[in-house]
Order: sequence, then structure tokens, then C-alpha cells
Amino acid sequence: MLSKNAVQAEYMAALREGTFSLLHCMRCSLPHFYPRAVCPFCASRELRWVPASGLGTVYSTTVVRSRAAMRNIALIDLDEGPRMMSRVEEIEPEHVAIGMRVTAFIIDDGGTPLVIFTPGIGGSR
Repeated sequence: MLSKNAVQAEYMAALREGTFSLLHCMRCSLPHFYPRAVCPFCASRELRWVPASGLGTVYSTTVVRSRAAMRNIALIDLDEGPRMMSRVEEIEPEHVAIGMRVTAFIIDDGGTPLVIFTPGIGGSR
């Protein structure tokens, strides 16, 4: 039985190695995001990591403006089912659109790996 911190550490370690994975419940067969030690659907602790396809669709987006720059924050519906918050890069923030197909990639943000998206299927990174 893994703790919340152990699950988070496994997720981050996999990202550092270049793998974006989702936890799938062995009992109800549903994937979930954000990684947690207990299935949010059936409370099972029987979970396994499965590599994500990295494909999704923008569910919602907003532009955040500061004096330094503009960026978007988007909710992405992953093809596997879960929804996650991220951002879409390689496009002007105001051009990110609901329904846009996106592909995930992993960046290093000051020592922290993050899952970010790029427009289209099979992004440039």
C-alpha cells in the first residue's frame, strides 16, 4: 500500500525519466489524474501505472496576463478520460481554443518536471 507522498514521488520520478503515466484502478478499470494512493471512483488501493498516450482535447482555456508576459492555463481532457490542468505552448495564448487537439510533452521547469501540451497530434518536441 503506497502513501500519497510515495505515489507523488513515483509520478515525478517517471516524468524525470521522460514518461507520463496515469494510475489505473485494477478493480473498476478507470484511470485517474492527479495521482493518488486510492481510486477516487471505488476507493480501491489496487492501482497500476500505465503510460498515457499524451493526446487530448482542450476543454477550457483562459489567458493570464502579467506585466512580463501572457500565458494560457488550460483544462485538457486526456484521451484516456481524466482531465488535467496544464498549458498549451508553441502558440499565442489567445489562439488556444476549446476543442483543439493537443499532444503532451515533458519540460524541466527549474528542476521540476511538468506535463505541457502543444497544438495538434505529434507536437514538435
